[in-house]
Amino acid sequence: MLSVQSAATVRATLPAVGAAIGEITERFYAGLFTAHPELLRDLFNRGNQAAGTQRQALAGSIAAFATHLVEHPDQRPDAMLSRIAHKHASLGVAPEQYPIVHEHLFAAIVEVLGEAVTPEVAAAWDEVYWLMANALIAIERRLYEESADDTGWREWEVTERVTETADVITLRLRPVDGGPVRGFRAGQYVSVRVTLPDGARQIRQYSLSGAPGATERQLSVKRVSGGTTPEGEVSNHLHARVQAGTVLELSAPYGDLVLDDVTDTPLLLASAGIGVTPMIAMLAQLAEDGHRALVTVVHGDRSPADHALRNDHEAYAAKLADGTVHFFYEQDAEPADRSGLVDLTVVPVEPGTRAYLCGPLPFMRAVRTQLIERGVAPADIHYEVFGPDLWLAQN
Repeated sequence: MLSVQSAATVRATLPAVGAAIGEITERFYAGLFTAHPELLRDLFNRGNQAAGTQRQALAGSIAAFATHLVEHPDQRPDAMLSRIAHKHASLGVAPEQYPIVHEHLFAAIVEVLGEAVTPEVAAAWDEVYWLMANALIAIERRLYEESADDTGWREWEVTERVTETADVITLRLRPVDGGPVRGFRAGQYVSVRVTLPDGARQIRQYSLSGAPGATERQLSVKRVSGGTTPEGEVSNHLHARVQAGTVLELSAPYGDLVLDDVTDTPLLLASAGIGVTPMIAMLAQLAEDGHRALVTVVHGDRSPADHALRNDHEAYAAKLADGTVHFFYEQDAEPADRSGLVDLTVVPVEPGTRAYLCGPLPFMRAVRTQLIERGVAPADIHYEVFGPDLWLAQN
């Protein structure tokens, strides 16, 4: 809980800090990477840095956390913290890195705000930072302890590469050490670390698209356009260089977009593009568990040919006791499909539905709005963003 004195100071200075937070985070990353270039090379996503999306996500999370502290002093935004902590754990973030971030973040705050950062203001925002940092450290410690049988980076050999579409491949992998494969929760992801031609060891997260009980890992990778730029360097590396027999480094599974207590709950699984991947694992789990309530499957894509894992999408849905499928395509829709963008006005939505969304932000915003208009409670709408969560501060 934020102290009374600090809460008053943060409330008074939040508008000024919020207005400058974009510039603060930009200078923060510049200073951090100048002092620690290895963090950009081997930990931070160079694509997100180049696009500026990581700066936006950091700014949004800091502003959202501080706002929550002053508006709800007796509560902690656990949903937001959990999402960040899962991503940090998948990267292997350690407690000793938080003081480094603190040093460069507060140097940037002073540089941008100047004399406005009085000792009182500095102390108040220092309290905000360490409340957030210590909460994340505690959650991340628990996540590491829970994955103690699969800690750190582990080598996995690709046993099969499957071409799903012109831009999507599926990789199936088994551990090189021959040891047991820990289960995962449907909807979770793993980090994949690769060494690029310039020597950088870049990390990206990919949702596990296979059945949770499988003895191997399965992930599906969409090739991002612009392979010579940081935005697409890892996906293009995997597409160009990975074949059966290739060894990759994978983290333990992480992620909080998972199915919880849904035995008798009607569900809606909505995806677009490569956002289909966690939904496939969820459908596999629901089919295996014998889920009895209605499961409404919704997916949008450019065309049937661009719909990765479509056969799995249909096959798992067909195994459900009560499942319906609604595929929307912008072009070349088949007679059983729908033409155009996803439109939930033509999809039945049962009372009490719990929804899971994954896809581009505009898609998820539109679907969330439609679901709320159909009577679905905002608390029952869950989502996964691939990359920095630019939606985090808005939900």
